[in-house]
Amino acid sequence: MLNLYDCEFSENCYKVRLFLSILGQEHQVIPVELFPGREHQRAHFRAINPLAKVPVLDDDGFIVHDSQAILVYLACKYAPKGKWYPHDDAARIAKVQMWLSLANDLNETVSKARWAQVWGEGGNLAVQGKAGRELLAVIEEHMWFAEKAGQEWLCPGEHPSIADLACFPHIMLSDQAGISLIDYPALRRWTDRVKGINGFTVMPGIFSAENGQ
Repeated sequence: MLNLYDCEFSENCYKVRLFLSILGQEHQVIPVELFPGREHQRAHFRAINPLAKVPVLDDDGFIVHDSQAILVYLACKYAPKGKWYPHDDAARIAKVQMWLSLANDLNETVSKARWAQVWGEGGNLAVQGKAGRELLAVIEEHMWFAEKAGQEWLCPGEHPSIADLACFPHIMLSDQAGISLIDYPALRRWTDRVKGINGFTVMPGIFSAENGQ
């Protein structure tokens, strides 16, 4: 049984829950209260992840932390070979990895601005918000040109990759950071496509396509 140490409001936890739902992979969610209980800072959780961060995946004793690493692990072990993460295409692997790195940048900017805005945690809202808008502008331009070339996803190909799932919640929840997606039409179209993936699931602040944004 897969055990996922999880916080319902975390973008990084959600992307793992989303992928598990898409895969139809049975798992158990173990809630970890970040605020106000700060359970992730306690000794029993640090024994699982010394970095004191969620999510953490426990696969029969094999521990993986960092949301991007978990997505790679799940794609390689539980998804059809090469469907969500390329196994034997060096160029496509590099492109997916670049987007996973960019997801980390979104986490440090857009998402930290969100946590500062909503929970008073995360740092300098103005600085992180400005940097987040700059990142979204880069991704908007990328998706605009991708659509012109007949591509629907962050990485070229007929099927989405874990790169799309890694970036999706940070972008989708940007309004909670004070960053409206109204200025990013290509990104809005892309988020609708992600919502259309079979097995898509929601979190607080992210709704299904039928219920609107």
